[in-house]
Amino acid sequence: MKQKLTGVFIALLCLFAYFSFTPDSSLSDDYAKWQHYGGGPDQSRYFKGSQITKKNVSKLQVAWVYPTADSVPNFFSPIVVDTVMYVMAKNYSLVAINALTGKEIWIHANLQGLTRRGINYWESKDRKDRRLLFTLNNSLQAIDALTGKSILTFGNNGYVDMREGLDREVSSIRRIQSMMPGVIFDNLIIMGSAPGEAYFSPPGHVRAYNVITGKQEWIFHTIPHPGEFGYETWPKDAYKYVGAVNVWSEISVDVKRGIAYLPLGSPTYDYYGADRIGSNLFGNSLVALDARTGKRLWHFQTVHHDLWDYDLASAPQLITVKHKGKRIDAVAAATKHGFMFVFDRVTGEPIFPIEEKPFPASEMPGEQAWPTQPIPTVVPSFTRHEVTQETLNPYYSKTEREKWQKRIAEAKSGLYIPPSDKYETIAVPGALGGVNFGNTAADPKNGMVYILAQEYPSVYKLEKIKAPTELMSQDDVEKAKKLYASTCRSCHGENMTGAGIAPSIVNAGQRIGIDDFKGLLAAGRGQMPGFAHIQEEQVTAIYRFLGGNPAMRMGFGRKNDSSKMPEGPVVASGGAKVKPDAKVVAPMSEYPEDVDHPQDRYTTDYGTFWPGLLNPKWSRVMAYDLNTGKVKWEHTIGEDTLSLNKETQNLGTPGGAQRKGMVVTSNGLLFCTAKGGKLYAFDSEKGKLLWETTLSHESNAQPIMYEIAGKQYLVVNATSNFTRDGINHAKKPGALPRGYVVYALPGKK
Repeated sequence: MKQKLTGVFIALLCLFAYFSFTPDSSLSDDYAKWQHYGGGPDQSRYFKGSQITKKNVSKLQVAWVYPTADSVPNFFSPIVVDTVMYVMAKNYSLVAINALTGKEIWIHANLQGLTRRGINYWESKDRKDRRLLFTLNNSLQAIDALTGKSILTFGNNGYVDMREGLDREVSSIRRIQSMMPGVIFDNLIIMGSAPGEAYFSPPGHVRAYNVITGKQEWIFHTIPHPGEFGYETWPKDAYKYVGAVNVWSEISVDVKRGIAYLPLGSPTYDYYGADRIGSNLFGNSLVALDARTGKRLWHFQTVHHDLWDYDLASAPQLITVKHKGKRIDAVAAATKHGFMFVFDRVTGEPIFPIEEKPFPASEMPGEQAWPTQPIPTVVPSFTRHEVTQETLNPYYSKTEREKWQKRIAEAKSGLYIPPSDKYETIAVPGALGGVNFGNTAADPKNGMVYILAQEYPSVYKLEKIKAPTELMSQDDVEKAKKLYASTCRSCHGENMTGAGIAPSIVNAGQRIGIDDFKGLLAAGRGQMPGFAHIQEEQVTAIYRFLGGNPAMRMGFGRKNDSSKMPEGPVVASGGAKVKPDAKVVAPMSEYPEDVDHPQDRYTTDYGTFWPGLLNPKWSRVMAYDLNTGKVKWEHTIGEDTLSLNKETQNLGTPGGAQRKGMVVTSNGLLFCTAKGGKLYAFDSEKGKLLWETTLSHESNAQPIMYEIAGKQYLVVNATSNFTRDGINHAKKPGALPRGYVVYALPGKK
């Protein structure tokens, strides 16, 4: 015991020494730090550093690697404070490591359910109080950044229950945690959420909490309550049953002005809105709030009455542009459906004209598609919006091509074609974009916005929801088989026995509880995407199909064996203990008795199984000069077996921009990751490729950059598995272990 305490004491002494490091004067600029998920509160992913240049970037080499020491892929983006880097590793542990060497300082073990993509750092003005804030499943918690131990004075004995205050019975809410960490502003942490996309999911109200006490300081009702602005854009009492309209992605903050910019998602249900007739503010809106009070300053709705799941899914970029002889502080929002909207950051006035243009009406019973939609008229779209016989992928086999020619002839395709139960609609882009989370970055002072773009279609067809049954009827069996075929079979195989990196799921329902199974389907894991829109009865049917019994309860939340400790300087385990609900109420499944509602409900799946449906180019990095509203350059990115064929080289990869990220530097460099473990460096002004390398594992997280004593480092989380259509570089001789790979120029540390 004495030896263990001595080891912890030495680790703490080392930690205090690291934190006492005095940065050089170049680090006084906020852009010379990476203490936030996106670099800074503006989420620009911009870094001010002088060492790595266009001339020497090709000399970058691996400086060190921190292995995660487990087989779990993660999407976590590190942050760096002084000389300490915080990462997720070792079976969902939060680990502090020396940013110069990768040596472990402390480990807070067994945080299963930790925010998937990152955490927040806050410090008091005197730097005596330093905190890491994050969500753990449905709770908001804080850890002492120096010691790694939970701060039990935060919230209620160390946690805040984020299910509270969302217009639903608290214990009925199964999932509210966002995969993003939120954003720090002053003494506040501003939080979004991911409540799900099914009928009756909870609303995604945005909230700010005090970082010291955990007290909720303000709430912005994204689905307005009676008397609030926008209430009239919904049916009466819609806030009682409509869900989502949430920020599941990245909130950007103008720190100087104290304005938070919210990229809000679509209302439920995404593809059929007969129970939410109206334009549905603040769904699919860019909303500017007073970050101190939560008061709305202005908004712009990019999609009225969304029927296509066109969430605003990427960080609004805060830039300064030269426009009509003036310098204007602006905010740019790139969308899933391929448009770039640009506004005056303070007033919300469009920098470039936006027109309301007419689009087709819906043919579905009770549905009222909005008659017009806003379309930018100067800034060009970065995707196409229709699949035709002429634009079909020319590299399909003859059989595959004939099949799709027939489907296209019988379907409707085009921008804002409402989904139908009579025929398929092919939306380009579909539910995955366009751009998605992590797919925007900026040079804030020069009006340049960079995006990772893909043309990823969705094929929809609405189907009436049948009444759920408790027993596995023949209808349930057919429903489960259909859902398995459309969402699972391509990876897990015809007989559920697995293929490639996808494991066997035979009788998987006997190994996982129904609540965990729902969470897995909603959020995804590793290379498996989330399917948050799947209806409750469909989930129950496929759960039974996989051998599960919904009546059997295996405990709330994921299993967490706190007795199993990772090797290294463990200082704590499990986070603050969350008090279980005294009584668990079933999730809302019907409309309140006192509200009018449609007789039938309809649903569809994401339809995202054909990313290469269009002819190339499939995935690319693009530079928008928003001083002029023009695309300055673009370059295809990504590697898979198709892209290595001589005929199809330099065409990008289907789905190749999903879950990737960028770093923009003051020295004119743009680093970005791409499918196949690719890491690139481009000339950010001209688009010339200056350097590329291939990682030993796929990267599905944001790269970061930091500088210590004049030496610059680039960090890439390379912990994910390669997909079956790619090359497994992890099996090559000399492959690096799964972990965080740190690049630097050769020379002394």
